[in-house]
Order: sequence, then C-alpha cells, then structure tokens
Amino acid sequence: MNPAQHGAAVAAETAAFVAAVKAADLSTPVPTCPGWTLEDLTRHVGSVHRWFTELLRRRIQQPPTSREVDLRLPERPDGLPDWLAASAAEAAGVFAATDLDTPMWAWGVDQHARFWVRRMLFETLVHRVDAQLALGLPPQVDHALAVDGIDEFLTNLPFASSFAPLTAQLRAADRTIRFSCTEGDGDGEGDWLVGLRPDGFALVSDDAGPRAADATVRGTAADLLLLLYGRLDRRDDAFRLHGDQDLLTQWFAHSAF
Repeated sequence: MNPAQHGAAVAAETAAFVAAVKAADLSTPVPTCPGWTLEDLTRHVGSVHRWFTELLRRRIQQPPTSREVDLRLPERPDGLPDWLAASAAEAAGVFAATDLDTPMWAWGVDQHARFWVRRMLFETLVHRVDAQLALGLPPQVDHALAVDGIDEFLTNLPFASSFAPLTAQLRAADRTIRFSCTEGDGDGEGDWLVGLRPDGFALVSDDAGPRAADATVRGTAADLLLLLYGRLDRRDDAFRLHGDQDLLTQWFAHSAF
C-alpha cells in the first residue's frame, strides 16, 4: 500500500468505527481494552487523530516535548461519534495539504510524514475491531490491509521501547520467529522473519528464500495482525504453531504494543 491508500483507509476505518458506535451504549465495556468503555475508546481514537494531525501540520523535526493539543471535545458523550468523524475529516485535509514524502521526526524507522498516516491507520483499524468485538459484531479486515499492518507493526516494534518497555527484553542468542500468512503465494509476500539477538531484535532479510525458523506462526493475514496486537490468542484454532514454544511465549509476553 502507498501513502495515498493509507489516507483513504484512515477515512474508511474511521467511518466503520463511527457506524459501529453511533447508536451504541457508550458505557459498554471493551473486553480487549480492559477498564475501557466505548466512550473511552472513541475519545482515545479521536485524540490520537488530532495529535497526529497536529504533528503533521507542524512538520516536527524533533521529539515533541508536550502532547498538549486542543481536542475540542463535545460537551456530551453522545457527541463523541460525530466528533471522531470530524477528527478524521480534519486529518484528511492535512493529509491532502502535505507532501507525505516530507522528512520529519517519527518514533519509528520511516522519518517522513507518511509514517504518521500509516500509524494513524492501524491505530484506527485495531480500535475499530475493538469496538465491533465489544458490540458482538464480527470484525473483518481486508487481506492487503492486514499484510501492510503486519509489516508496519514488525518494522516499528524495535523502536517502541519508550512506550512499550517490555520490548527491551526481546533478546535471544540468534533465534528466529517466522510469521506466515496461509494465503501467501510462496514468493515472500505475507511472510516475515524476526531475528532475536543478544542486543535486540528486528525483521531480517529472507531474500535467498525461506529458511527454517526456530518457531513459526501461521494464520490468515487478518488473524495474524490481530494476534500481534493481542486481540487473539496464539492457542486459538486459527493458528498453526511450529517449533520452539518457549520462544513464542517469550515473544508474546514482551511484544505488547
């Protein structure tokens, strides 16, 4: 996917979120976000939109020293769905006015404006799924979107220790974990190899062809994306696990985003 597609998908994912919660009881608990209600979840997503939009508008070049932003929250909770829709509309306007290849600070590997659009997309998508699950609605995730989301997650996770401190413990003596889509076509699309070293972890190149990993998790792209974000359990029937189960336990105990 490209940055223009990411921007369009932010709008689509937000619309799906709003449609789910518009007529819902916002006091409904969200099991996949313990302690939160739909009201909390909606406020969180809109706040993220407005914060990321402000970062893009300012084209920041250094880590921000404050997260203060005018959220313009509605007076009543039942105004939150429309407020979220307005947040997405404001973001879309900034996307359109921004050269997304512009260099700017980002906490991940891609130091360009496009990082924030892609990050906003998957923040919105995962929480859209949270909202639908809370309401007993079966969430759907497009295959291409899920593949891009897995890549975004695994590319950026090594840089997330400032807000996901347990990732600093993802260390091992040259061990590998493969995440592989069951819909893969065998040419490497939908297949990721993560290497754990004594000094850290990262995606590693598999250009010479798939090689044996110490542990492998196979599932659909949509299920793998939700697994990586902690919305599914690897022991579900949706997944096929191979290899070192202790290594997988280490990964999932320390990779919470």
